[in-house]
Amino acid sequence: MRKVQMGIAALTGAALLYVVGAQAQNGDLGGPGKADASLVTGGTYAADPGHTLVGWKVNHFGFSDYFGLFGNIKGTLTLDPKNVAASSVEMTIPVSKVTTANPGLTAHLLSAGKDGKAPDFFGAEAADATFKSTSVAPAGANKATITGDLTLNGVTKPVTINAEFTGAGANPFSKKETVGFKGTARIKRSEFNVNYAVPMVTDTVDLDIAAAFEKQ
Repeated sequence: MRKVQMGIAALTGAALLYVVGAQAQNGDLGGPGKADASLVTGGTYAADPGHTLVGWKVNHFGFSDYFGLFGNIKGTLTLDPKNVAASSVEMTIPVSKVTTANPGLTAHLLSAGKDGKAPDFFGAEAADATFKSTSVAPAGANKATITGDLTLNGVTKPVTINAEFTGAGANPFSKKETVGFKGTARIKRSEFNVNYAVPMVTDTVDLDIAAAFEKQ
């Protein structure tokens, strides 16, 4: 009897895992946001600073990847679901709020240069970074290629973001219509005058973006 009960429990657990996995693959995670583009309405949206993040990744000495994070990001999204190419986005990223798992590294990222020299990274008075789109092109179902100008560390360079719509619905707290996206991009930090430890720490920086916008 015990073996039968254990078998039933195992089958039940497997079924639950299957359902959860299927829901995740279909974009249905049980919350109010649904990966259904028909729910999106056009208009102007403001970034939710508490839920809009840019993660960055470099490789350290060829041994392992290292991650950091920018948060408290603000911005505006002008969205036209009927004509994606007419959409645009502008974001402001507070570099001074960069976060890592190592307090010493975080301090180094925001340290002034020594003996009057340029800082190794962003400096003690790090200016906000900005991204302003110059074009948005459809790239398949729920996807778009966003090209724009990234200004970081006093340098402006074109950057391409591969973006994907992840969900739409009413935020249960603010009650505002909300849309979510994720995206990836790649930059070379040396192009933005962040040269410290290249190439032992990779010049290439991978960016992983998660963004939520509330309709205004």
